Amino acid sequence: MTVVPPSRRPVLLVAVLCSLAFLLLAEGKVHHHTWDIEYRYKSPDCFEKLAVTINGEFPGPTIRATQGDTVVVTVNNHLETENTGIHWHGIRQRGSPWADGTVGVTQCPILPGETFTYRFVVDRAGTYFYHAHYGMQRVAGLDGMIVVSVPDGVAEPFAYDEEHTVLLMDWWHKSVYEQAVGLAQDPLVFVGEPQSLLINGRGSFNCGASAALPTLFTAVPGKTYRLQIGSLTSLSALNFEIEGHTMTVVEADGYYVSPVVVKSLFVYSGETYSVLVKADQDPSRNYWAASHVVGRERKTPSAVAVLRYHAGNDPRTPPPTAPPAGPVWNDTAARVQQSRSFVALPGGHVEPPPAKSDRTLLLLNTQNRIGDRVKWAINGVSLKFPATPYLVSMKRGLKGAYDQRPPADTYDYKNYNITSPAAANGTVASAAYRLALGSVVDVVLQNTAALNKKSETHPWHLHGHDFWVLGYGDGKFDPEEDAARFNVRDPVMKNTVALHPMGWTAIRFRADNPGVWLFHCHIEAHVYMGMGVVFEEGVDKVGRLPKSIMGCGRST
Repeated sequence: MTVVPPSRRPVLLVAVLCSLAFLLLAEGKVHHHTWDIEYRYKSPDCFEKLAVTINGEFPGPTIRATQGDTVVVTVNNHLETENTGIHWHGIRQRGSPWADGTVGVTQCPILPGETFTYRFVVDRAGTYFYHAHYGMQRVAGLDGMIVVSVPDGVAEPFAYDEEHTVLLMDWWHKSVYEQAVGLAQDPLVFVGEPQSLLINGRGSFNCGASAALPTLFTAVPGKTYRLQIGSLTSLSALNFEIEGHTMTVVEADGYYVSPVVVKSLFVYSGETYSVLVKADQDPSRNYWAASHVVGRERKTPSAVAVLRYHAGNDPRTPPPTAPPAGPVWNDTAARVQQSRSFVALPGGHVEPPPAKSDRTLLLLNTQNRIGDRVKWAINGVSLKFPATPYLVSMKRGLKGAYDQRPPADTYDYKNYNITSPAAANGTVASAAYRLALGSVVDVVLQNTAALNKKSETHPWHLHGHDFWVLGYGDGKFDPEEDAARFNVRDPVMKNTVALHPMGWTAIRFRADNPGVWLFHCHIEAHVYMGMGVVFEEGVDKVGRLPKSIMGCGRST
């Protein structure tokens, strides 16, 4: 054993303390937020109704942090008669699966009058969200953006002068309760089209000519702006554009992409993009920014805002032109083409995918009558969240808390007619896929016609992971032919991806994050009606569960 001489011990102690300080700094800062969640009367589109707010704000405040920082959010539920839970969309929760915020999967709900604290590390720079993940509560608000910057000294592969967030939403005047009751009854009463679209929490519903137009941002001629755009719509697929300006897409869901110049950007619920916009137009006037519904017959007015040039223009003065009309709502080919245009930025910015997978799941999306209700189902199973969160029951071995029979890995793809699925078929269950920890999994999502003979766009979001988008296709996926055309050279990585009408989408991910994770359609009505699956991987490797996530459902 080496003995340190007394004269050297103070020097050694200082060295150790300096090293510890360096490590603490290297781990990043800790950002503390305290949020009071409550209903307030709001008029985001000139129609007053109740909205779920954060400290009185709607939408909620933007969380800003640097890669490697820790975010701590203390949530006080003041909703009086309503539970809640908050999901940190795009944050992978490595080492903290209990902080994912998905009620029924990773935690019990936060009851009225209770306080719950989320603590997690933001381990990737990029643009993300937070939003309610209890029932259909997101329809009523409780959402916002998360912007994670690169560490000091790290250069991004593009340059800009300023950045601004653009949060896109849709908005109903019916309450969450009215919508949920309609979906659960027989005959089904669908939520209908939203009354308005919102840009950064502002929209228009019979506002009148005197209403002030919202300002997107104020531009200085010659400067380049990074817009961090995200959609938290509950139903609508959107197209976003800025009159007279092109946008260069440089980031998707936190990953750099090869730059793509677009006149307008298709954005699906749960997706985020960074685009670069140069203020290179006539600075003596203002310009429209607009958000339009696509993928559904356009019955909701477009949302508009004003891009104001900093040249003495009055921000209240509308542009001299008519607002952009947007693309035709049913041009599926244009939307698929844009989805296919995004690939990973070369130069080591995105990890290449494994050459092959260990397991393939072919997931058939169907709308069915199950019993006396209309449901959405995956391979014939409509997901029902158990009373005991999966993470709790699986970690504690409570096998009676959820359905033990695993869902099917595939369906009869050779004989199945995706244009005319069986109207009455399937079951309601709380089953889960058990994935080998560290395995590589391919998932192929297959779209079909719904009971109304129409096929919709379904944006699918995976909790706890990012995935490689291997490809999109029309019609029915054929494993023998279509898998050979997967893009394994430079696929973009994302956490949310569109499943286009009457087509398929293929993704690949590593099941390397111990926990239990939801994979679901990000349309609120669809996941409420069962359109999702649950993945478990390495739950035995998860550390001691916090008591705060327990207390509901079964204990034995």
